[in-house]
Amino acid sequence: MRFCTLLLSSLWIALSSCTGSSIISLHSPGREISIHIHNVQHESLLSLVYQNDTLIAPSPFGLLINDRDASKNVQVELISSTSSDETWATTNGKQKTVRDHHNAHTLEVKDVRDKGVFYQVNLKLYNDGWAYRYLFPAGSVGDSVAIGGEVTRLNFRYDFTYWSFNGENHNIGPHLRSETQKENAGTPMVLQVKENLFMAIHEAAILHLAPFTLDASGEGLSVGFNVDHSPQSVPFHTSWRAFLLGEEVGDLVSSNLLVNLNEPSKIEDTGWIKPGKSLWDWRVWGYRAADGFEYGLNTESHLRMIDFAAENNIQYLLIDADWYGEEFSETSDPTSAREGIDIERCMEYAQSKKVGIILYLNDVGAKKFGLEKVLQQFAAWGAVGVKYGFMTGTPADKVKQTRKVIETCAKYRLMVDFHDNPIPPSGDRRTWPNVVTREYGHAQADAKRSYFPETAVNTALVNMIAGPLDMTNGWFDLNNAHSRVRVFEEIPGTVAAEVAKLIVAHTGWMVLPDSPEEYLKKEDLFDCIRKMPAQFDSFRVLGAELDGFISVARQARKDWFIGTLTNREPRSVTLDLGFLPQGRRYSATLYEDATDTHFLDNKEAYNLRTIEVDTNTKLQVKMAPGGGHAIYLTPLD
Repeated sequence: MRFCTLLLSSLWIALSSCTGSSIISLHSPGREISIHIHNVQHESLLSLVYQNDTLIAPSPFGLLINDRDASKNVQVELISSTSSDETWATTNGKQKTVRDHHNAHTLEVKDVRDKGVFYQVNLKLYNDGWAYRYLFPAGSVGDSVAIGGEVTRLNFRYDFTYWSFNGENHNIGPHLRSETQKENAGTPMVLQVKENLFMAIHEAAILHLAPFTLDASGEGLSVGFNVDHSPQSVPFHTSWRAFLLGEEVGDLVSSNLLVNLNEPSKIEDTGWIKPGKSLWDWRVWGYRAADGFEYGLNTESHLRMIDFAAENNIQYLLIDADWYGEEFSETSDPTSAREGIDIERCMEYAQSKKVGIILYLNDVGAKKFGLEKVLQQFAAWGAVGVKYGFMTGTPADKVKQTRKVIETCAKYRLMVDFHDNPIPPSGDRRTWPNVVTREYGHAQADAKRSYFPETAVNTALVNMIAGPLDMTNGWFDLNNAHSRVRVFEEIPGTVAAEVAKLIVAHTGWMVLPDSPEEYLKKEDLFDCIRKMPAQFDSFRVLGAELDGFISVARQARKDWFIGTLTNREPRSVTLDLGFLPQGRRYSATLYEDATDTHFLDNKEAYNLRTIEVDTNTKLQVKMAPGGGHAIYLTPLD
């Protein structure tokens, strides 16, 4: 429901003209978070209090504008405050609905010497985090403005350990802030401030400017912002600097703060946007089935995969690079298929089987032959989505091209998945729900290398804070897949963990990388994937430890799925099933590592068993080194 915007009555402003200082105090709806904006001797400072504990001491707050430090010689005034509480329905979210409950404030920062307005600051305070962004209204600093940097540097009261995004590699960390000189850390950055207090720093609504990075170098316990912005025409605004807070690290992944900082959907009819599971031709090339058939880049392979998808509750087939020619060649035309690919026949057959086709598009082909022309052709063929790869240009260029791709895809009713070092997810799937996922991290068997089990755990607790991820999980042929054309390294892991990853990782498309025949060789294990819905209804972290393990429960109408992953260490975890409804018993099928399973030398050993459970059950699950555990629960009644 939507409530009328109200003047926030809880705001208080303490002014003391004799000391030349003032404090503007702002609070979250439940007063868990308080932001204090100090104006001391005409210098703008910010501090943070969380649950009555000061986490960030007064810190410089502002921008470097046209070579001037605009946090000094300024006067900060509060010009508006509102409160909002609404619930909105998602198209491809972790939950069906999201509550957006916050207090919003606008500050005005003026130059005390000429009384002109430098800029404004929007702040939003939620019970589980807060955010701010800078606005430059018309007439504030002339026709254009150059942001030379951000002088904001948050001075933490406590030493903290942090982890941060690291491109297509295992994430940075754990680093103790007092002992590190690391610069330019990516986002999300996750900070463990105290034993039961975690914070994540990321960015929301990346629309115009290059994404920022974080600076955790130098003396003290501070974190700064590295920004690189070209001059901008006024009016404009920056992205949101967003801060998520929780007592458990899993709280950060569960938060909806980032999507709430984005505007409502600009797509009125979202009925064509449908998350789901997808087969993937790229990693199957060279696989020889028992009947002698060898998969390759050809229509016969695609038709065979369409048949399997149609028979096994898989909604899509992703046809990856080279289908229209060598992906990086400027002569490869994405509006026509290469020899051996009959794209019209493939589309017609897929439509007859009710399977959607996702087509790869390289940035080179999009720019050479015209993005709109290419996407119009994809839509005319009947494609349902696009996997967009290897975007080129400066970070700011990539932001603009990302927006162009998203909006043009929406025009032609195409979903989109960005790969190969994309712009960070920033909650923008609320505004453009056709953005279903991104390869924001080290996807499995990608970048010509494989990741180890701890990366799957770490990615779920760091990268996934940003949004839905395409990690291409679900390998079954772990022993021999590296003999194929497009699998470059041996894959560490266990088959039970591969099923669990599909539950743990939130994504709009579950891209399954293995061959149909390998899935059917382990029919009883594959049945868990077959039963998974096109989209889960909920996301609940049952327990987690950074670099250690994560356990996630997800609802699918009346059924539930639970996935648990461990690092290289064997582990036993107790799952509290108290989230199940009272008075209902469930049949639970457990997909487990065997007693001798190991992620390096006995990857494909697994066991199945079925037990009865209810809301009072405390279920102990065991995982092998580098392993995992999956559970399918369905009501007995």
